[in-house]
Amino acid sequence: MAGAGGGGCPAGNDFQWCFSQVKGAVDEDVAEADIISTVEFNYSGDLLATGDKGGRVVIFQREQENKIRPHSRGEYNVYSTFQSHEPEFDYLKSLEIEEKINKIRWLPQQNAAHFLLSTNDDLRINLWHLEITDRSFNIVDIKPANMEELTEVITAAEFHPHQCNVLVYSSSKGTIRLCDMRSSALCDRHSKFFEEPEDPSSRSFFSEIISSISDVKFSHSGRYMMTRDYLSVKVWDLNMESRPVETHQVHEYLRSKLCSLYENDCIFDKFECCWNGSDSAVMTGSYNNFFRMFDRSTRRDVTLEASRESSKPRASLKPRKVCAGGKRKKDEISVDSLDFNKKILHTAWHPVDNVIAVAATNNLYIFQDKAN
Repeated sequence: MAGAGGGGCPAGNDFQWCFSQVKGAVDEDVAEADIISTVEFNYSGDLLATGDKGGRVVIFQREQENKIRPHSRGEYNVYSTFQSHEPEFDYLKSLEIEEKINKIRWLPQQNAAHFLLSTNDDLRINLWHLEITDRSFNIVDIKPANMEELTEVITAAEFHPHQCNVLVYSSSKGTIRLCDMRSSALCDRHSKFFEEPEDPSSRSFFSEIISSISDVKFSHSGRYMMTRDYLSVKVWDLNMESRPVETHQVHEYLRSKLCSLYENDCIFDKFECCWNGSDSAVMTGSYNNFFRMFDRSTRRDVTLEASRESSKPRASLKPRKVCAGGKRKKDEISVDSLDFNKKILHTAWHPVDNVIAVAATNNLYIFQDKAN
């Protein structure tokens, strides 16, 4: 296991996490606008931003460590709230644009001020200059002249952490394109094309749907990138386009349930993924308010649950197990008992410490490693 420093997995503790705090109401009937749609730490980890389907951004700030308990982690409390997006209607294209915030990205801090970007686009990628606020520069545009010919949409995009001219974007067809803006300002031609060949024997009606990539993230080192599709997390080496170097199954037990998941539209859920600070572990969400962690070196993994029932201060998170079939053990939950209305779509890992943020509907859970 990696050491506890640098955002690694707690040494010798095998993913031992405990509850820290939860933000949000306990109402059973949650308004659609209050559902959290993105979570992101800033570069230092002292600020944590959430966006919701109502177009609002809430920023939490980490309090200073308690002098009485110098080794305790500071809590995150509300620092600022503002309306980022409003519902709009494009009369020229007769298109309604919803206010839901799909992504938040913090900008590297240059002075005492903090800046972040929030977005709600899916056919174009626009580049903004911070000092030019009245227009943007279109660098990727996959919108066809005739919308009836639309076959894919952009699902995620990310700039390289060290090379500002390199970006990747993923599509609903399960492909990832790497573009270099030094070659052309308009990235209509990619430099690299990442796609895993499909096994013809396993192809089904759902193959294209479950291969759609819902998130892509560069590792902090810039050597790898991670993608999330419906059933798995994959780690790619930027020097190898033909196949991922790692594949982590998130909830393979749902493969036999794809028909019912298609009928209730859950198969179209978009799960995000994130790296820890040292790139030694990855995290992503699942159903029943479960979230999954994978240690890349030991290949160990764990399923944990974000629940108010275990939200007592410093309460340890108990690993959960799902029984896919056969005789169910006492501590296992049957796959047929999973609540698909409870889902962890958005997660974030502190860039330095072992602190994670997990969004469950309108609640934001914050956990820290048990070692601290």
